[in-house]
Formats: sequence, structure tokens, C-alpha cells
Amino acid sequence: MFNEAHRLQLEKGLAEMKIELPSQSIAKMIDFLRMMVKWNKVYNLSAIREPEQMVNMHLLDSLAVLPFLHGKRCIDVGTGAGLPGIPLAIARPDMQFALLDSNSKKTRFIQQACIELGLDHVSVLNERIEEYQPEQKFDTVTARAFTSMPNLLVKTRHLLALGGRLLAMKSKETKAVDSKGFQFSCVESLVIPELEVTRNLVIYTAV
Repeated sequence: MFNEAHRLQLEKGLAEMKIELPSQSIAKMIDFLRMMVKWNKVYNLSAIREPEQMVNMHLLDSLAVLPFLHGKRCIDVGTGAGLPGIPLAIARPDMQFALLDSNSKKTRFIQQACIELGLDHVSVLNERIEEYQPEQKFDTVTARAFTSMPNLLVKTRHLLALGGRLLAMKSKETKAVDSKGFQFSCVESLVIPELEVTRNLVIYTAV
């Protein structure tokens, strides 16, 4: 299903985004999509099933966050099928990642993906965000299509160390929201090749 054309599509998109990754990482990302296709037949991980769309909407869209990662520890909340967490973890083997979702079918898939892809620096958490209490706080929280901005701010503050960043991928909801424990930083426009939707990265700092 995935072939050389899809690898080249990914490489071209990364070049346009000015992101450099080794060939081994690119191969792992295509392998991740292959796994998604296989598991999708049973677990309904994603409605996006066309290979070209998967490269754009699962990989390139996720990797647009890469330049904004902060510190050494990142948690991806409401990760679903591991997006953007898995692509980010493949790209940053020097960081520790936690991928959290309350859907056990999806976390089973992520766990298997991490084993097959050799992502030893990723922990998978099948928990509700409100109930998860980390032993060590995180430097970055990522969230894509998880919940409303006000709700996200309330639910994630306990996860972040002082000075940590919340990176929320939003098409709308870009106005600053007052929330205890957070300071609005900025909104970055994400340019994702061949993706026709507007994508913004709303950034808050934990205070």
C-alpha cells in the first residue's frame, strides 16, 4: 500500500517545512502508517485511509510541531492513534515521551507500534487526563483535536513543570484565554504542504 512515492512525498514535505530527518526515521514513519492501516481494519483508529492523505494529515501535520518542542520530557494528551506523539517521538529519540489516551484499543495499538518501531523512550498511558498524576512534571504538553481551549488549559496544568509549554494544535480558538497557572505566549501559523485546512499552534507557558 505504501511505496517509494509515499516516502518521497514525506521527504519533499519535510524539505518544504525545513525539517531534516535521517532516512531511518523516515522509514519508521512509513512503517507506522503501515501498522495503522493494518490495525484500522479492526480498531477504527482513523477515518483517513488514503496513503497520500495519511502522509499529509498524520505525519506532516504532526511534525509541524517539532520545532516548538521544549525541554526533555513531553506528554501528548488525547493522543488517539499516537498523533502527533509517535511521529514526534521518532523524530526526537533524545526526548522522553508519554502518550496518554483513555481509549484502551488505541493505547494497545500505540504500545504495539512502540515495540515494533523500537521506541524505548515512549511510555503509553491508558488513563483519563484528570486522574493521571505524573511523578515528574513535563516540559511540553501537546494536544491535537482533543478538547476546547479553556478545558484543555484546566486539564493540563498539573502535568507541566514551571515554565513548561502547552502546544495546542487548533484551526480556530486562537484568542488568548485567561486560565490560572498559564500565561498566553503566542499563536504560530503552521504551514503544512498540501494541507488545505488552516492550522495554528496556540502556545501557553506554565506559570
